[in-house]
Amino acid sequence: MHLFYTADIQTDQKQYQLSEEESKHAVRVLRMQVGDQVQLVDGRGGLFLAEILDAHPKRTLLTILSYTGDFQKPAYHLHIAVGPTKNIDRIEWFLEKAGEIGIQEITPLISEHSERKDVKIDRLNKVLVSAMKQSQKAYLPLINEPVAFDVFVRKMGAVEGLFKAIAHCEEDEAKKYLNQEFPAGKDYLILIGPEGDFSPSEIETAFSVGFVPVSLGEARLRTETAALYACTEIALLNRG
Repeated sequence: MHLFYTADIQTDQKQYQLSEEESKHAVRVLRMQVGDQVQLVDGRGGLFLAEILDAHPKRTLLTILSYTGDFQKPAYHLHIAVGPTKNIDRIEWFLEKAGEIGIQEITPLISEHSERKDVKIDRLNKVLVSAMKQSQKAYLPLINEPVAFDVFVRKMGAVEGLFKAIAHCEEDEAKKYLNQEFPAGKDYLILIGPEGDFSPSEIETAFSVGFVPVSLGEARLRTETAALYACTEIALLNRG
């Protein structure tokens, strides 16, 4: 069944009109007609079953048949703070795959060795919307504005109950794998550095506010690969 993202829909609505863009896609591209059923998601866990009342290419009208709240609500909260890559397509690839696997929050992290410091959040959000629809999820991951490493790390270091880790490439005997360091069903924050890795002073700053070092394996990974690896590890850790 086709799924549409409808961020402004309310749980008590009886009818809903698709945007012009979504109406065109439904009628012109998908060839949907009166009586066809669709699913709507609000990005906040709401899943709606709806039926087409008027298949108009600019303002398709739907009647709401049912509503399900907290649809497939994750058992954990994963926040990845990652250095934007010079080629933004690589971060978009990460967001697409992480959105499908499972992630709740992303922060572009600007550090000493960052190759890119400007990020178009609207563009990245569209990638996350597409991944949510592709994977039939009802929760849209949050993409935050870029933030400086020191500001972000010191702020998040003060958050209680948050399991915080930094993945870096320096030799460190204290490094453990994520499944050895963290329990299931928690709130996690994992720092993934840029291609040049975090600087030694940044690593020390993270340690000083409660971040623990973690290993993502023996191979040296690209930024987007390391970020996706961390998502997969946390997903496996929380698999029922």
